[in-house]
Amino acid sequence: MTDQENLQTVAVALGNRSYDIVIGEGLLSGAGRIIGPLLRRPMTAIVTDRNVAEAHLRTLQDSLAAAGVASHAVVVPPGEGTKTFTQLAYVCDELLAAGIERRDRIVALGGGVIGDLAGFAA
Repeated sequence: MTDQENLQTVAVALGNRSYDIVIGEGLLSGAGRIIGPLLRRPMTAIVTDRNVAEAHLRTLQDSLAAAGVASHAVVVPPGEGTKTFTQLAYVCDELLAAGIERRDRIVALGGGVIGDLAGFAA
C-alpha cells in the first residue's frame, strides 16, 4: 500500500496543458486510487516496454483493477530504437482495437521513450 502522506506532487504549469507529477515510494501499488478519479470512464491504456512490463506492469494493473478500472497494456520493445513511426502505428492500432477513445487517459509506464511514444499516440 502507498502511504498517501509520503507522496509528493509536482505541478507542471503549462496553461491548458498543465499536469501533476506524483512521486513516492510504492506508488504503483496505490496508483489505482490516484488515477481512478481522473478518468471519465473506468478504462485506461498502459504503454510500456517489455523490460518495465516484466518488473512492474502486474502491480499497476492489479492496483487499477482494485479501484474498479479496467486496463489494456500495449507492450513494445525496449530502447531508443522503439521511437519509430512503425511502433507508433502499432501503439495506435492497439489503442483503437482496445476501444480507447480520444478523451481517455493513457498511462506511460517507463522512461523517456515510452513517454514520447505514449504522448504521440495520445
